[in-house]
Amino acid sequence: MEALYESLLCNVDWYDIWLATLDTLLMLGGSLLFTILLGLPLGVLLFLAGPRQLFENRPLYALLSFVVNVLRSLPFIILLIVMIPITVTITGTSLGVAGAIPPLVVGATPFFARLVETALREVDRGIIEATQAMGASTRQIVFNALLPEARPGIIAAVTVTAITLVSYTAMAGVVGAGGLGDLAIRYGYQRFQTDVMVVTVILLLVLVQVLQSVGDKLVVHFSRK
Repeated sequence: MEALYESLLCNVDWYDIWLATLDTLLMLGGSLLFTILLGLPLGVLLFLAGPRQLFENRPLYALLSFVVNVLRSLPFIILLIVMIPITVTITGTSLGVAGAIPPLVVGATPFFARLVETALREVDRGIIEATQAMGASTRQIVFNALLPEARPGIIAAVTVTAITLVSYTAMAGVVGAGGLGDLAIRYGYQRFQTDVMVVTVILLLVLVQVLQSVGDKLVVHFSRK
């Protein structure tokens, strides 16, 4: 058994795997936090300014939609490279976990905002109209009607965004961002160490499955309320 292990996983350094996994989790957690903080208000604004909504504003909606669509259509690997000067200005480096978070946030925020807008569109208009009829302010409509009713959809959007960010963190390894993607590229691809590549892929798959499972349970939980 030991001989089989040495032959199959002879190149795997489990300490490096642990550090890379920790970097991936840090990138995922940090970028997801900022993505939610920026994307949720943007999604709400897109919804409110959209056609036939509470505060319809076609020029504003057109501008926001254009910016969101441009950022969504830009391949993430290109965004990583284009944002290097901006990333260095913000964090002082373009490498490591700190250097990966700004492009991750810029890449994921428009995606998440669109998902939030879609979740809000699924809220029954009768609930919004009833809240308006009671003289609720815009803030009360958003926080007491829209967001609570759309909560399962928003949680599902967070789950999808988190899984997307996992793939983005792997791609960020191309520019030296660290994490499992960086390990897979440096050892699995450049040094032809297939066992390292297989281990990193399995860990990424496990992470995705955990995120999806937790997200599904939260959606079911809040859907019952």
